[in-house]
Amino acid sequence: MYCKNSDEYLKNDIPKTQKAQIAVLSPKEETDFLVRKIKIEEGGSMPNHTNLIQHQQYVLSGEAKVVVGDETINAKAGDFIYIPAGVKHYYEAYYGKEYQFLCMITTTPDTITMVE
Repeated sequence: MYCKNSDEYLKNDIPKTQKAQIAVLSPKEETDFLVRKIKIEEGGSMPNHTNLIQHQQYVLSGEAKVVVGDETINAKAGDFIYIPAGVKHYYEAYYGKEYQFLCMITTTPDTITMVE
């Protein structure tokens, strides 16, 4: 057992994104899922892509345009977003606010494929 503030974790820039960082909050050992905290700064984005694994996301703060498949969501604090495996999705934090969310995934190997 441990308790650590999420702001204390190492943050890394996310490749192929604009103004986006990720921090892995879960220990990589002794778990079958991971919780990651993702921050997209105002004006930042994450390109359209697919994953082999599903994502479950909880929005902590801010607002963003989140497109999942053919559905556009104005995601905001308190929203829960489910992204099925293989479904294209992208993010744009252009509502004048930083966007932060928790992203829960399994430890099953994943492949990210960029979509044009």
